[in-house]
Amino acid sequence: MNNVEFACTPTDGSWHIEAQFTALRYSALDRTDHAGHEEQGSLFRRYIIWRSKHAADERLREVVAGANVA
Repeated sequence: MNNVEFACTPTDGSWHIEAQFTALRYSALDRTDHAGHEEQGSLFRRYIIWRSKHAADERLREVVAGANVA
């Protein structure tokens, strides 16, 4: 079983989530050429682990704040 938890969000709350995906894209997808989905999934998992441990990281907060403005 996958370790997944669904969270209900308000219909106008998608911009909060989109900002998090922007940070994921910068970290795991930009300037990369993945050999396949397995490698890409591994980078996603590594990013999520890192993100969980560094929630107060200033650079990460800047990326998310910038995405929230856009």
